[in-house]
Amino acid sequence: MLYQILSLLLDVAAGLLGGACLLRLYMQYQKIPFGNPVGRFVFALTDWLVLPLRRVLPSVRRWDTASLVAAYLVELAQYGILWLLAGRGASAALLPLLALFGLLRLVISGLIGLMIVYAILSWVRADSPIVDVIDRLCAPLLRPLRRVIPLVGGIDLSPLAFLLLLQIASIVVGELQAAVLR
Repeated sequence: MLYQILSLLLDVAAGLLGGACLLRLYMQYQKIPFGNPVGRFVFALTDWLVLPLRRVLPSVRRWDTASLVAAYLVELAQYGILWLLAGRGASAALLPLLALFGLLRLVISGLIGLMIVYAILSWVRADSPIVDVIDRLCAPLLRPLRRVIPLVGGIDLSPLAFLLLLQIASIVVGELQAAVLR
C-alpha cells in the first residue's frame, strides 16, 4: 500500500514537472510568447532544471533540447526512485528505456489534457489570455484533421478525432513497452 501511495505521488510530481518541460518545449517551438499566465507558470516551474541544461545543450533549430532532456531526466528520476523503493527487483539497465516509454506516455497524456481543455474552452468561449495560448497550441495539431473532417452541423469534430488517435497511440506505446520488456 505504501509503495502504491509513493508511486502515485511520484507520478503526479513527475507528470507536472515533466509535462511543464514538454509544454515549454512546444511553446518555444510554436513561438508562443511566455508573457501570458501559462508561460509564466511554465517558466517558474522549469527554470531551475532547464536553464543549467541549456548551458551544455544547445537548441537544434527550433527545438529546445534542454527542455526535452529535462523532461526525460524527470522520468528517469521517477523510475529510478520507484526501482529503489521496489527493492531493485528488475534490472537497472531497463530504467533508461522505461523512462523513454514514460516520456512518450507523458507526451500523449499532455496532448489529451490540452485537447480536453481546448474543447471545453471552445464551448464556453471564455475571454481570457489562456484561451489564445491554448488555441495557438492546438491549431497546428488539428489543422490536418480539419482538412479531412468537415464541420457537422457547425460543430468541429477534429478534437474528438485527435483524441481518438491519441488513445490509439497510447495503446500502441503500451503494447510496445510490454513487448520490449518481455
